[in-house]
Order: sequence, then structure tokens, then C-alpha cells
Amino acid sequence: MSKFNLAKAKFATLCVHGSGGVDPQTGAVSVPIYQSSTFAFQSAKHGAALFAGEIEGYVYTRLGNPTQAALEREMAFLEGGEAALCFSSGMAAISGVILALCRNGENLVSSDTVYGGTHNLYKESLPLWNIGVKEVNATELKNIENAIDSKTRLIFIETPANPTLSLIDITGCAEIAKAHKIPLIVDNTFATPYLQRPIEMGTDIVIHSATKYIGGHGDTIAGIVVGKKEFIDELRAKILRDLGAVISPLNAWLLLRGLKTLPVRMDRHCANALEIAKFLAMHPKINWVKYPGLSTHPHHELAMKQMKKYGGMVTFEIKGGRNAGEKLMNSVGLITLAVSLGDCDSLIEHPASMTHSTYSAEELEEVGISEGLIRLSVGLEDPVDIIADLKMALKKI
Repeated sequence: MSKFNLAKAKFATLCVHGSGGVDPQTGAVSVPIYQSSTFAFQSAKHGAALFAGEIEGYVYTRLGNPTQAALEREMAFLEGGEAALCFSSGMAAISGVILALCRNGENLVSSDTVYGGTHNLYKESLPLWNIGVKEVNATELKNIENAIDSKTRLIFIETPANPTLSLIDITGCAEIAKAHKIPLIVDNTFATPYLQRPIEMGTDIVIHSATKYIGGHGDTIAGIVVGKKEFIDELRAKILRDLGAVISPLNAWLLLRGLKTLPVRMDRHCANALEIAKFLAMHPKINWVKYPGLSTHPHHELAMKQMKKYGGMVTFEIKGGRNAGEKLMNSVGLITLAVSLGDCDSLIEHPASMTHSTYSAEELEEVGISEGLIRLSVGLEDPVDIIADLKMALKKI
């Protein structure tokens, strides 16, 4: 009997069925949670061969685990990469990749609008290893080109950017990286492989804070790196092995579960976000709204070129600055005042004092994060209810 050819399947089908097959040992349709720290050897010779890397298998969950391996296989499959590696958080993944590529006295070039934790890594931790960071406005590709020198070992960009939702030309960045023979790294957290395909545009390494849309339910912390097998093997053997930022089997299983519904959730996130962005854009108490799906977004044409849809994040500036923003956030009832993003629940926060408080006042101004800027992670509720909640809160300002 002929079998269905998964190679011809659409993305939603691939998310449900993965790279193929049920658990070969038990027939389980859901990948089992191998909640074990240690794995027994068949013999002393077998154990020695595993430690020497002469055969494949499992020794100790810090070095690898079957549930983790299943997630890595599926993420590499969905991103179109050769291999993947899971970490205990998105920041562990980012710092791990940088430490794998940069040495004492070397530097990286980064887009200047990134997650606050990434920016803090640049300012506080990398200098301890004498690794320099050149943060530039990467929406202008010439700024990246001009920042590269003989000590530059990688280019790191986040697009759409957190929290301004600025977009960066991935293909253009990849061309610059290849010309200088250095890897391009893209943080694809906001878009996911469903909405944006960095590897197909020439990216070498893709990073996710899987805590966000990959998990999708606000109950997991994890990071994932996708890239060439040679690099992933080195990353596992050196950085993950020695620094130990290992994902738990349970969290790996939760992310595998999240992947099955990723396209369905992202479609709803995107549809809701567009409705909320249109509502806010017409409200008299809002100065401006940034959403890549609006024609008013400065990078809307680029969004149409390199994204399938436009994501579930909306950024806006409220009239009255920080005081008005605080009143808005304290007045919502359905929307939750909390950081993070990508949950089923809509989440609202103030970047300047919360997620991006690692930026100085001067840095915030330079990258366009104003005191009145509000970041809204649009959830899966009915958009009518989200808008009603925002209307009620805006009336109190």
C-alpha cells in the first residue's frame, strides 16, 4: 500500500505529523516524555563507545535526551535546517551561539533594536569575555556593511524587532554576511517558521525563544537554535555540554505539543492583531500604531516580501506619555498586564520600564522606544472582546 508523501505536504500538515512516524518502540502517537537523567549501558564497551562518540545513543540528559532529540528533529525540519539544538531558555540559546562563534578580542554586529535581555547581554556579560558589540540601525543595510571589520565574527538581527516591529531585509543581510564570510543569525521568535523562512533567504543560523509562539501557552521556558549540522554538533559538544543550559524533557514535550497547533494559532494571532491595529489606528487618543500588516508601517512592502502574514504583536504610542500608558495598562480587564508574548491570552506591557529597561534613556530614544510606547501581544480571544476591553480602558484616560 502506498504511503502519503510528506515532502509534498503543506506546513500545517507537517506541524501535525512532523518528520514522520510514531514512536518506533511503543507505537505511541505522542512522543513519550523520557523523564530520566541517566541511561543504562548494555556493557562497559557500549558505554565507552557512547562517550567516545563512536555510536549514537543516550548517556545523561545534559548531553541529550530522546524527547529533546524529537523536538530538535522537528524544529530543524520545520525551519528547513540540517539540525537543531534545544536550550533551557531563549537567552541561553543566544548567548550560547555567540560564545561558540566569538573569542577574546573579537566582535559582532547587531541590529540596535533587540529584546532587552539580549541588549543586557551585550552591555554587561560579553565585555567580561572581551567580546565587542556594534549595535547599528540595521534597517539601513549600509550600516551593517560599514560596521564590519577584520574582527567581526557574526551578524545578529531580530526581525520583526522587539518592541518597535521594525523590519530588516533578511536577504540583503545574508548577502553581506556571505561577502564577508561570516554567519548571519536571525532571531525568528516573533514570526516563527510559519510566517518567515530565514534559512530559505540565506540565513545561516535561526534562533527562537521557544517560550513564546512555539510553546504558545505561557507554561514553558526554552530556546532553540537551527543551523548546519556541523555547527550544531559543535554547539552541543562544547557550549551546551560545558555550560549546561539544558531543556527539561517535560518542556521539550510541551513544545512538541505546541508545534502541532502552531499554524492554527498563528493564523488567529495574525487575524486578531490586524483587527486591533486597525481599531487603534483610528482612535483619537493614539498617536500612532505600528503593525507590519498596515500600509502605514514604514516597512510594509518588505513585510509583504519576506513574511507570509504579519504576526500577533502590535505596538502603539498613546497620547499623554507614560502616565497615560500606565493608566491604560491598569484599566484593562480582559487583557493581562504581563511581559512575555505569544500566549493564548492577550498580554500588555510598557517596554521602557519593563522588557527594555536595560536600555538607557538615550538608547531608548535612539531606537524609537518612547515613554508612551505600549506593546500588545494579541491573544486568541475573540477580537470583539479585546477591542471592547481597550475601548473601556481608553475611556478612562
